[in-house]
Amino acid sequence: MAVLKELKSSVDKTFAILEYFTVDRAEWSVTELAKELDASKSTVYRFLSDMQKRGIMYQDPVSGKYGLGLKLFELGNRVRIKSAFTDKTHPVLMEVAKSITETVHIAVFKDEQVYYVDKVESPQGLRISTTIGSYSPAHATSLGKVLLAFSSYDENRFVQRLKRYTENTITECGQLKEELKKIKKDGYAVDYEEFEIGLICVAVPILNQKNEIVASLSAAGPANRFKKEELPNYVKKLQKGALQIQKNIGDFKLNIT
Repeated sequence: MAVLKELKSSVDKTFAILEYFTVDRAEWSVTELAKELDASKSTVYRFLSDMQKRGIMYQDPVSGKYGLGLKLFELGNRVRIKSAFTDKTHPVLMEVAKSITETVHIAVFKDEQVYYVDKVESPQGLRISTTIGSYSPAHATSLGKVLLAFSSYDENRFVQRLKRYTENTITECGQLKEELKKIKKDGYAVDYEEFEIGLICVAVPILNQKNEIVASLSAAGPANRFKKEELPNYVKKLQKGALQIQKNIGDFKLNIT
């Protein structure tokens, strides 16, 4: 049956091709797939090549065969993050933002960076230049330092990448190690204008019910509004939110680093 010929849209044809990549048959050559689809090799090659450029497919450099790429894994993880995590945590995030009256974020560790999965803006009107799905450096943010401190990740891997963003950024590996030890002991991290001048952030870990680090929760606001004497109060409110999230997510653990 000429599968591709019967389909009119490129989207339909793309998914028709993807359906052939299964657990039992994870890789196909252009010739094999063209024969199975009863389509021309040039047509199949064009679709596979386009998908490879977008990370949807990969091509084995030795056999030349194609298989499903990491982009599909990443997209699948986004769906899982929403259904198993952010749908259950967003109401808590809103309550924390209302209580602290600053912008709050939830982030996970991905590609050795901070990856923002949810955000609620401050009710006081100041907008912070972060977006869901964007990245920030781990060593220069409270969110990232919490994730590093409470995970088994080796901070030595950051030695060559401790980029300076402001005069307050930690750029020495020894200093970072000491900072992470203190964070794990204290149970929270502070970013004193280390990533952006004028912005201070406080973060705490989010653990699942197995006490495994899942994400970090932070409050961020302007330096001229931040009072050090209020730090214990910020931490207390964040930890209250993190504890509620822990109850909501059960044993959820996302491995996307």
